[in-house]
Amino acid sequence: MGKTADLTTVQKMTIDTLKKEGKTQKVIAKEVGCSQSSVSKHINREAKGRKRCGRKECTSKRDKRALERIVKQNRFKNVGEIHKEWTVAGVSASRSTTHRRMQDMGFSCRIPRVKPLLNKRQRQKRLAWAQDKKDWTAAEWSKVMFSDESKFCISFGNQGPRVWRKTGEAQNPRCLKSSVKFPQSVMVWGAMSSAAVGPLCFLRSRVNAAVYQEVLEHFMLPAADQLYGGDDFIFQHDLAPAHSAKSTSTWFKDHGIPLLDWPANSPDLNPIENLWGIVKRKMRDARPNNAEELKATIKVTWALITPEECNRLVDSMPRRIAAAIQAKGAATKY
Repeated sequence: MGKTADLTTVQKMTIDTLKKEGKTQKVIAKEVGCSQSSVSKHINREAKGRKRCGRKECTSKRDKRALERIVKQNRFKNVGEIHKEWTVAGVSASRSTTHRRMQDMGFSCRIPRVKPLLNKRQRQKRLAWAQDKKDWTAAEWSKVMFSDESKFCISFGNQGPRVWRKTGEAQNPRCLKSSVKFPQSVMVWGAMSSAAVGPLCFLRSRVNAAVYQEVLEHFMLPAADQLYGGDDFIFQHDLAPAHSAKSTSTWFKDHGIPLLDWPANSPDLNPIENLWGIVKRKMRDARPNNAEELKATIKVTWALITPEECNRLVDSMPRRIAAAIQAKGAATKY
């Protein structure tokens, strides 16, 4: 939270709009993301008709329009690359000025969201699945054991290129990274219900049908006993090759475990994906030096997951389904 002079053009316009709506300075400060004193000084300055003193801006409205076009052409460029293009266009400005003008326009540097790449047939199947499950209650979803594999890396710092976007543009197709489902190459398998998480399984090799069935035998069945006791449950997994193999289907039939039908390439519908994200965020400050230390950190963090977190995630299923229907089967924000 800085001085009044540090407010961006977008923040100032937002303050003016909220003031006209009759909002208090405290509420305005919270919504804009600045100090209450900054809001007060801006409102008083506008009321008195005072203008900001200091050197006149070295860029014109035309220069700013050119800068915005450059940013929107490729939102994954860094400030240095954008500044170079802007300079080539005939604008005389420093790198810091370029950055300030971008902020004034409302652009912020953010980690892009990852969105599954879905074809038309997959979208249609997702929509049909969502419509079929739209009337399921929280009690019905509590009977589902959600499972998934996830890869953990020793370094969590490298999250790829960042993207320039404005508020409300998180789902803009030009601000998203596409993810494509490839054959699994994972390190850990886990399962959860609305009540708690099950035991983790660390995978030493590529997961084929035989390896997966070993995981089911030695980790999924104990998880079912832990999470459901003797009660009935439905098992969920995605359509990875090892999961959809005939021998795996036979394994489930032999053990009398019903499966939840699941649409292809739909991690956004699976609450355990969000649980992996929670675990990785909690591990953000961890600095394991080798694979064994990483495993130990994962185990400790996984054990700290609370029943409330699990319940909240599973309770989100009706909202996920409603979002999928509204998006006509396209990937959603989850």
